[in-house]
Amino acid sequence: MISATELQEVFHSEIPITKYMGLTVRHLSADAITVCAPLAPNMNHKSTAFGGSIYSVTVLTGWGLLYSLLSDETRDAHIVIFESNILFHLPVKEDFCAVCRIPETRAVERFLRVFRKKGRAKIKLLVQIITDDGIAVSFQGTYVAHI
Repeated sequence: MISATELQEVFHSEIPITKYMGLTVRHLSADAITVCAPLAPNMNHKSTAFGGSIYSVTVLTGWGLLYSLLSDETRDAHIVIFESNILFHLPVKEDFCAVCRIPETRAVERFLRVFRKKGRAKIKLLVQIITDDGIAVSFQGTYVAHI
């Protein structure tokens, strides 16, 4: 499995804007990822996190978990966001972290089985940004991985 440091290097080299956003991979395990960003470079005119930055961090969090999941299979997979929905429940007023957990085991097994057989598969992932005030952002994305 790829390490958090290695994944952060992938973000910064493959998606250069992540470096300017200050994106860091705080935690990465077989079943979850936490990706963080400082407020300052991602702030809007209201001194809260810019919606575009929030969206980017949530998309990248799901992308990173899927990249990690596939890293034992291949590093040649192309991972793209296919469809997404984001809800901004509360303003984000501080440095923020997005968390994504592996969905139910059957969904992951089905995703990997299809990917191995066809070289292409899709999976839905849920990403949340939780602040002291509660769930600030809920993102659901369908990602496609293909060779």
